[in-house]
Amino acid sequence: MSEDFRPDTLAVRAGIHRSQFNEHSEALYLTSSFVFDSAAQAAARFANEEPGFVYSRFSNPTVSAFQERLAALEGGEACVATASGMAAILATVMGLLKGGDHIVSSASIFGATVQLFTNVLAKFGVETTFVNGADPAAWQRAIRPGATRLLFLETPSNPLTEVADIAALAEVAHGAGALLAVDNCFCTPALQRPLALGADLVIHSATKYLDGQGRVLGGAVVGRRELVADGIGPFLRTAGPSLSPFNAWVLLKGLETLRVRMEAQSRNALELARWLEAHPRVERVYHPALASHPQHALAMRQATAGGAIVSFDVRGGREAAWRVVDATRMISITANLGDTKTTITHPASTTHGRISAEARAAAGIGEGLLRVAVGLEAVEDVRDDLARGLGG
Repeated sequence: MSEDFRPDTLAVRAGIHRSQFNEHSEALYLTSSFVFDSAAQAAARFANEEPGFVYSRFSNPTVSAFQERLAALEGGEACVATASGMAAILATVMGLLKGGDHIVSSASIFGATVQLFTNVLAKFGVETTFVNGADPAAWQRAIRPGATRLLFLETPSNPLTEVADIAALAEVAHGAGALLAVDNCFCTPALQRPLALGADLVIHSATKYLDGQGRVLGGAVVGRRELVADGIGPFLRTAGPSLSPFNAWVLLKGLETLRVRMEAQSRNALELARWLEAHPRVERVYHPALASHPQHALAMRQATAGGAIVSFDVRGGREAAWRVVDATRMISITANLGDTKTTITHPASTTHGRISAEARAAAGIGEGLLRVAVGLEAVEDVRDDLARGLGG
């Protein structure tokens, strides 16, 4: 679609290729395979000598529409969609790295990503060093000349909303001949565009804000064509961690309202964060738009808002934190995020419960920490629900 269109237009128009029926809403192609006009055409499609669809494990019109639209929003040349956010990270590493390669990653990342890097990839000879994501010098020190191939970070991070300097880390990565991959789950392209800041790849758990209503699983990787389509695409085609056409169709509709939702939920989150920061039972609040956030100025340069995640430490440790969770009547107790419904979780016993206590401590995830993903309810009702467990 024309690059002259603005993001709001791309969010509802990019990726549309109407069929012979000239439908207005994007079509959902529930088919496993596609029919060819001749044996010669089948051979040409399988040999990548002719464009067209072959098999829905790696090529489907609905999935392609989602890929085109997300690539347009992120400002990338190409996108590959996957079955989940974790599948997107796995596909990135398996498609672009090999045994003996080295990853430098922020220590402040999703618990399952830590497990993937330390327990799964290590079996294949890919080692990972974890560093302070907010300190570019720490990333530089961790580089292994000739071995480091990928720098990986979430910004803002899960769950402490730590913000890393994308432009500075791009310089570190490129100076070492490595790639910079940014998990943009918390901000999405509605608030932050890492490729424009120098990143090579943007990774999404589309399950979260891209869908926005907690309905389907999905993931995606966006970047330059030679990295995404040519580098990661062959792994997806062979290994098959594919996004289903139905899920792609749901995600397409989610992208249409992405900016509206992200801006509204970010406003609610900031209002809630300010209220929590003044509460006597709360020790510390983590939200990038708060002036007290250690990377506040950087966050406001990189993104247009602070996002919808508010994490906070409750005085009294796990017992006090669980009391807040159990006292809620409206907020959903679930580890998922990105929904229009506000959710709450205790990271130390859920999302980060499978990593060691030492790793949690190093990442700043204490027993009193709670993470709230603020939705679209009246923020006063979210506040009142939390107040029950906090004691007013």
